[in-house]
Amino acid sequence: MSQVAMQDLLRVQNLVVRFGDSTVVDDVSFAIAPGEKFALVGESGSGKSVSALALLKLNQDARYGGQILLDGHDILQKSERQMQQVRGNDVAMIFQEPMTALNPLFTVGNQIAEVLMRHEGVDARQAALRTVQLLDKTGIPEPARRARAYPHELSGGQRQRAMIAMALACKPRLLIADEPTTALDVTIQVQILELLNQLQRDDNMAVLMISHDLNLVRHFADRVGVMEKGRLLESAPTARLFADPQHAYTRKLLQSRPERHVVEVAPDAPVVLRAEQLRCTYAIKQGWFAKRLFHAVDGVDLQLRRGETLGIVGESGSGKSTLGMALLRLSPARVSGAIVFDGQSIAERRSSDLRPLRSRMQVVFQDPYASLSPRRTVLQIVGEGLALHHPELSPAQQRTRVVDALAEVGLPEHMLQRYPHEFSGGQRQRIAIARALVLQPELLLLDEPTSALDVTVQQQVLQLLAELQRRHGLAYLFITHDLAVVRAMAHQVLVMKDGKVVEAGATEALMAQPRHAYTQRLLSAASYAANVDT
Repeated sequence: MSQVAMQDLLRVQNLVVRFGDSTVVDDVSFAIAPGEKFALVGESGSGKSVSALALLKLNQDARYGGQILLDGHDILQKSERQMQQVRGNDVAMIFQEPMTALNPLFTVGNQIAEVLMRHEGVDARQAALRTVQLLDKTGIPEPARRARAYPHELSGGQRQRAMIAMALACKPRLLIADEPTTALDVTIQVQILELLNQLQRDDNMAVLMISHDLNLVRHFADRVGVMEKGRLLESAPTARLFADPQHAYTRKLLQSRPERHVVEVAPDAPVVLRAEQLRCTYAIKQGWFAKRLFHAVDGVDLQLRRGETLGIVGESGSGKSTLGMALLRLSPARVSGAIVFDGQSIAERRSSDLRPLRSRMQVVFQDPYASLSPRRTVLQIVGEGLALHHPELSPAQQRTRVVDALAEVGLPEHMLQRYPHEFSGGQRQRIAIARALVLQPELLLLDEPTSALDVTVQQQVLQLLAELQRRHGLAYLFITHDLAVVRAMAHQVLVMKDGKVVEAGATEALMAQPRHAYTQRLLSAASYAANVDT
């Protein structure tokens, strides 16, 4: 074995991963030195996560080829019993979505303590003490109390910190972080990256980060490898790759930042939606009989004109999604204040009285994987609203409207009989947009419509939404925590915190000179993550 290879903690040589007849990872090679931070980037389906899971032999029903050498020993030749010693002790992993990785039936502390007792052989008392120390190390406030909490009782950032604490329990030499910040707000993303940086420095731990966001890993990794369609296209030190990318695909990823697609609204454009002193209140039980009132949205005023996009931004829990649902009268909360849609007051109307207006106000949700029924074809999904709101149309007329809506979003007629699982994430989101468009609405509520998409697909969807707005004069309520997307799409912005609007104004003016400290913090975090000037 060469001297260079001996210095590597991990060396992957000609890795191949197959599922049945499909080759998902093809001839991938890379190495990670002790204490090094290496990132694999690429779009969904590029093979980066499958490659990471292969390091622990966690791909179910996979067949492997090549070598994965950890300290010179081939992981692929180890038995399942031997791999149980590698997992957690030598190599640990944190996942993208901690809510699915953590067991909802056990406290966070119990889950971390179980790792310590299983791998380190400590008793329950020692494990409990170490658990609190680990949670404290990851920056969770009141670690002793949080150890007794269940996953649903923690915020997204706290859950991810708990996952990091669990991964660090046995002091691994290599930490695999698979999209560790994708589901988090931009300010929390920065905190998690800084935490990983600190932990890596403190313990001289090697880190393999998996991400589709090149701009994010730019601030973290020492070296970056770019994957597409199962192959590693190029690998280089981070500064060199960003300064002089060699492959066209890498250049495309680097150039896939949202571009501004705003067309000025006509001065006499009619007001489509208006709200005054809108409040959404939940009654939260406390004990057997007591309740307290929680104002998820508190005294919001807004106005939206035809052809205009109003961006609503803020961190998770700020009230932005609750506000959007309340404006369309879809929130289970008690709503007070005024809501006027196309000149008609709808705040006090019964749900049955709102049905004639429903076709004119539609919603596109965040996750196209969850919002489309897997048991229905595209024809059935897109045509469902027509059957409900326009029963006078014949089946042939409904089909024609569906075909026209699909054409608007760039999907051909021959896809009508396919099911959602047969489409990419971007195509699924186009189907969701077509489902809304087929009813010819005047208002679209877009609730994080691009956050689940790769950067290049995100750019395509934003371009599509801008073109549809120009073509039909649509009014958009655009809810997001991504300020780069707001900068690209919105005419006006509302910044929300704790249910209140802390700042509002024209997008470019607000982002150039934010007045509120919270807005300044959001923009600062976005600048760090995206490496753009605010």
